[in-house]
Amino acid sequence: MKIINKNVVLVALLSSVFTFASSASAESKASGSGPNPYTDCGVGATLFPDTNWAAISSNVIWDLGTTAITSATTSPNTCNGKNVKTALFIRDSYMQLVEEAAIGQGSHLTAALNLMQCGGAHDNAIQAVRSSMGQVIAQPGYQAKGHMEKSADFYNVINTAVISNCSI
Repeated sequence: MKIINKNVVLVALLSSVFTFASSASAESKASGSGPNPYTDCGVGATLFPDTNWAAISSNVIWDLGTTAITSATTSPNTCNGKNVKTALFIRDSYMQLVEEAAIGQGSHLTAALNLMQCGGAHDNAIQAVRSSMGQVIAQPGYQAKGHMEKSADFYNVINTAVISNCSI
């Protein structure tokens, strides 16, 4: 029983530290860029604020990333709602998104852009995603990455495409 209580206290403490650290971090980001739920939320972001791969890995090891996404959902001052919805969508439909990005069209890709509030210029954004994902997938070691890491890579690609090509 005492071990359970210690774990509850540890989780509460880490959550408090995370909330403080994330809100300070979120305020320094450029307007419109928004935090990435995979790297800017959860325990991983608290422990490794400047090392994306370590933040992702830590979040995956902690609980397969669900705490990071949940904390993003319950802390609107640290993570933008559209980013969280998009991250969940990417996590759940990663394979379809990669296939559609390779083709250059598809309902999942369109839905992801809509979740990111990409207004109008889907063609340019899709071409940017297609090009960038081709480069990401060609990197050595990409195939050895886990599902959450690949999802985070796709999130970064689509977020960049939206910022560069959409009127958000």
